[in-house]
Amino acid sequence: MPRKGSVAKRDVLPDPIYHSKLVTRLINKIMFDGKRGTAQTILYNAFERIEKKTGQPAMDVFATAISNIMPEVELKVRRVGGQNYQVPTDVSPERKTTLGLRWLVNYSRLRNERTMEERLAAEIIDAANGTGASVKRRDDTHKMAEANKAYAHYRY
Repeated sequence: MPRKGSVAKRDVLPDPIYHSKLVTRLINKIMFDGKRGTAQTILYNAFERIEKKTGQPAMDVFATAISNIMPEVELKVRRVGGQNYQVPTDVSPERKTTLGLRWLVNYSRLRNERTMEERLAAEIIDAANGTGASVKRRDDTHKMAEANKAYAHYRY
């Protein structure tokens, strides 16, 4: 493996409607096979549904949802003396948002509503209210980190 250093992080452009880089990252997470137009349609229609259902600006609801989903700690597996320990570690701000967006999209896909727009809108609303599968995932991660706090001295 060459030792030339790390590759510069590519910066995403803000989306055309909300002018937010976070929305662009969510579009990229939703996108399959490079079909950006389809992903944008899904997200913007989901945001319209959110505004109709809640009566609040969709960006405010989305920001609340993401802040409710983002984990403070995560578990990393560390092998010590032939045993694997799940070591709780702090999460960088960039990784927090990445995990939050990933969990939001993945748990939206697992929901039972008819279309992806409905699923995404419902998951964002649930996450903003502190319920929903993605918030449960964050809570489970925090519980596991609390349970494995004894192994925190095996830091990376």
